Amino acid sequence: MRIIAGQFRGRTLASVGKGDKGAYLRPTTDRVRESLFSVLMHLDVINGARVLDLFAGTGALGLEALSRGATHVTFVDDGRVANGLIRENIALTRSGEQVRVIKRNVLQLGDCPGARFDLVFLDPPYGKGLSPRAIDVMQSGGWLAQDALLVCEENAPLEVPAGFSLEDRRKYGDTHVTLMRAQT
Repeated sequence: MRIIAGQFRGRTLASVGKGDKGAYLRPTTDRVRESLFSVLMHLDVINGARVLDLFAGTGALGLEALSRGATHVTFVDDGRVANGLIRENIALTRSGEQVRVIKRNVLQLGDCPGARFDLVFLDPPYGKGLSPRAIDVMQSGGWLAQDALLVCEENAPLEVPAGFSLEDRRKYGDTHVTLMRAQT
């Protein structure tokens, strides 16, 4: 796994091998990340963005956004293994001053402690129905900026909840990516 483009281009990130089933780590492949970020660059949503990476795993999505011009990334994951990998990857990219790591269950985020987020990655364990619940938590806690873009990765197409509009849908093998905009 590596950073594909931007200031950290080519940096190899800490590996989880084939994933950690016990910790639900299932890193987004380089191919899917490359295609996804091509779409995001076309939508011009990364440069200057504040990014929230939920169920962050290794932090690869947030770090790719940071590499491509995001100004800040907050990573949220409650896993011990995931938090170790995120911190290792922050060290590898020397991006410590532009990031924050929150070790917490995404469904217990509470209120947003600072500025809201323009771009949100949700990559929860597949098949557990966590994305809609996480979206509710973000909305009620004030985490989303006006017109925030949410990028949801699941094993099936995600229904777009009230208060959001569908921006795009993509399918990569068994991975379904739904992009939606907050209508706040």
